[in-house]
Amino acid sequence: MKKRIAILGSTGSIGLQALNVIRNHPDLFEVEVLTAHSNYERLIQQAIEFRPNTVVITNKNHYSKVQDALSAYDIKVFAGDKSMTDVMEMSTIDMVLTAVVGFAGLRPTLRAIEYGKTIALANKETMVVAGKMVTDLARDKGVAILPVDSEHSAIFQSLVGETFNPIHKIFLTASGGPFYGKEVDFLRNVTLADALKHPNWVMGKKVTIDSATLMNKGLEVIEAKWLFNVEVEQIEVVVHPQSIVHSLVEFEDGSIKAQLGLPSMELPIQYAFSYPMRLTSNLPRFNFSDYPQLTFGRPDRDTFQCLDLAYQAIEKGGNMPCIMNAANEIAVQNFIEEKIHFLDIPLIIKAMMENGRFIDKPTLDDLLETDFELRIKTQQWIDNKHN
Repeated sequence: MKKRIAILGSTGSIGLQALNVIRNHPDLFEVEVLTAHSNYERLIQQAIEFRPNTVVITNKNHYSKVQDALSAYDIKVFAGDKSMTDVMEMSTIDMVLTAVVGFAGLRPTLRAIEYGKTIALANKETMVVAGKMVTDLARDKGVAILPVDSEHSAIFQSLVGETFNPIHKIFLTASGGPFYGKEVDFLRNVTLADALKHPNWVMGKKVTIDSATLMNKGLEVIEAKWLFNVEVEQIEVVVHPQSIVHSLVEFEDGSIKAQLGLPSMELPIQYAFSYPMRLTSNLPRFNFSDYPQLTFGRPDRDTFQCLDLAYQAIEKGGNMPCIMNAANEIAVQNFIEEKIHFLDIPLIIKAMMENGRFIDKPTLDDLLETDFELRIKTQQWIDNKHN
């Protein structure tokens, strides 16, 4: 039987590549649910091509447009964030790909786990904000969480066959982003266009900016802690500008396993969809002669302070990662809107972490309230500083 997949965030970069995987393997996968926030035109096109059972447009302003466009098809149409969460209860869903950006992925992911759906996880903020809650629930429900981020997929693939061999260390590779090797004086004058020029990956704006600040790598450190049940001290970030080695695992005997390949999100998406099988693909193949040298180095944590802020957040624990994440999402959005400078981002996050209301053992309601409060507080802080 075909695996029936719900794609949360189908119009973004991950969602588009996931649909390409399904397009290439129509005998194995079919689309059951598609969701999008504002890109209703692309959502309509996807729904007409893949004929899912249900679509959700979370921006309610676009509901009538989607409903009218799909009225001739046997497709249910819903609107709003609550609907995106509620449809996770559908018995016809086998797997949920969480590819929405930011905190918005938390509630539907928890609901999907509650109802026994396998999770293909591309929303790292879910694990950053509520990693213990998510992993505990998945363990209780017997639900598999299959990582889709290229780095975490590489770690996951390196651990296949190593069930009884403890991890000694994880090396998370980072491209370094568009500003690798640059110093503070250079960064004072970078523009949004500069920050969006990632050298190796094509991603959405938010993730690309996070990559430029190294916050993306900080989020991945926290995600790796929860996904692979290791201590933060066991995770080291290594800059690898070529983005060929996607991450590495060192075992107790000193052996290191890594997963390599050309930069492409289709491969980890396809592996999560088909695990434990590997399917054929028409992706370009790695050629050693094209990469005579693979280099590695340390991140500049003094210049790119977001990485240390992430380490501080997870070491503090409680709702501090939630505070950090909310502040980062608002700061990045303000940078995308060109209201603040690039170097303001870590300063804003640091200020919010120092002034946010700390909760040692937060409930889900605590996390939801923290996220809500910090978004308002962060925006007010930015407005006061820059007006």
